[in-house]
Amino acid sequence: MKSTKYAKVGEVPRKWLLVDAEGATLGRLATQVAMMLRGKHKPQFTPNTDTGDFVVVINADKVKLSGNKAEKKQYWRYSGYLGGLKLESFQHAMEKHPERVIEYAVKGMLPKTRLGRQQFGKLKVYAGSEHPHAAQNPQKIELEA
Repeated sequence: MKSTKYAKVGEVPRKWLLVDAEGATLGRLATQVAMMLRGKHKPQFTPNTDTGDFVVVINADKVKLSGNKAEKKQYWRYSGYLGGLKLESFQHAMEKHPERVIEYAVKGMLPKTRLGRQQFGKLKVYAGSEHPHAAQNPQKIELEA
């Protein structure tokens, strides 16, 4: 009788991956980064265990959107009070904090559980091409088009 092998917390080796967001489409970049954070690119993927890798995204300020979404896309948050709706356009968000745009897109693609929050903690996003994770020797990953 064959049995399925499930990955345990300390068994799966973690790698550091480097993704260059220059010229990438936001949604396509976010889906692939979320997949790497969850570990779905590995043969020993287990849905209830964090088998993913650390992902460093550089050049977040050079990400783009397709079509006319760059003018129309808005991020919103609501305080719960009357008149408490705050809107921010994509262009304003990219000027102010381009890292958060990618973080927000990836976070929406991860599970809304403790495991998802743990996986999101392995994402490091930087606006420029410099990052402080050179000691971890991240492997450069080419994104699928």
